[in-house]
Amino acid sequence: MDYATIIEILDSSVRLGTPLLLACLAGLFSERAGIFDIGLEGKMLAAAMMSGAVAYVTNDAWLGLLAGIGAAMLFSLIHGLASITFRGNQLISGVALNFLASGMTVLLAQSWFQQGGATPSLRPGGRFEPITLPFAKEIGAIPGVGPVYQHLLSGHTILVYIAFLCVPATWWVLYKTRFGLRLRAVGENPAAVDVAGVSVIRLRYSAVLIAGLLTGAAGAYLSTSLASGFGREMTAGRGYIALAALIFAKWRPWYALGSTMLFGFFAALSYRYQTLDIGPLHIPNQVMEALPYILTVIILAGFVGKAIPPRAGGEPYVKER
Repeated sequence: MDYATIIEILDSSVRLGTPLLLACLAGLFSERAGIFDIGLEGKMLAAAMMSGAVAYVTNDAWLGLLAGIGAAMLFSLIHGLASITFRGNQLISGVALNFLASGMTVLLAQSWFQQGGATPSLRPGGRFEPITLPFAKEIGAIPGVGPVYQHLLSGHTILVYIAFLCVPATWWVLYKTRFGLRLRAVGENPAAVDVAGVSVIRLRYSAVLIAGLLTGAAGAYLSTSLASGFGREMTAGRGYIALAALIFAKWRPWYALGSTMLFGFFAALSYRYQTLDIGPLHIPNQVMEALPYILTVIILAGFVGKAIPPRAGGEPYVKER
């Protein structure tokens, strides 16, 4: 592999890792507050469909983004009602949302557009266009670092840059603000937070809605940036991969960046494997295509070291009388 090919693979890694990063940060907020969110997949799928549909009708990518966020936050509210207000099983609630999104998105897209459960291809205004950073062409002529700036750092849509900015923002919110301290405390010992006079329910709903915001952006990215419209089951398990990346990251924002980009790298490698010159080494293409999912199974099987989730995760809080 030459240097240009490596840059192209890393560029694809960023593009493919961005929805995973947004979904992983969404799960981080939710699970830090003690709410397990298996429904990341369903929220992303609902957001992708609504975003693609609205962006096509209005030919406005930003309206599509807002529609996708709205759809994901609606699903988050449903999950919050089931798991926080009615104290239902959080895992079952998340799985139910995934099934609901899987069927509902195809049904609505088919009813609205009659294109086999997909939305029509977006026109130029309905998609987020790549942004060229200042002096990309001039710096690109510099050997070594130039191609990194021109082809790896520059040329992404605004949602990619927003996703990367969300990492330090998440770290700051969780570790440098009173809200973040309380949020983490709710995931560890909600009774202590309640005794301190802070509403456990309000904090958990806040975390769930933040998760909806981020998964909405992830779904919108799929249909308005990575692709040109919504396609049936286009999330392709990314919500589950984001959960595995969250466990790999041990519920920490900066680690989440590394783990999701690692998944993105394996996905990019699998897409370009047939065109790569890697000498005598030969791995079946089917194995390369399955690499992200194999890595997910390995992580969930616990082969990456001990990852301890928030102690109150998955447990509904019942206030003592």
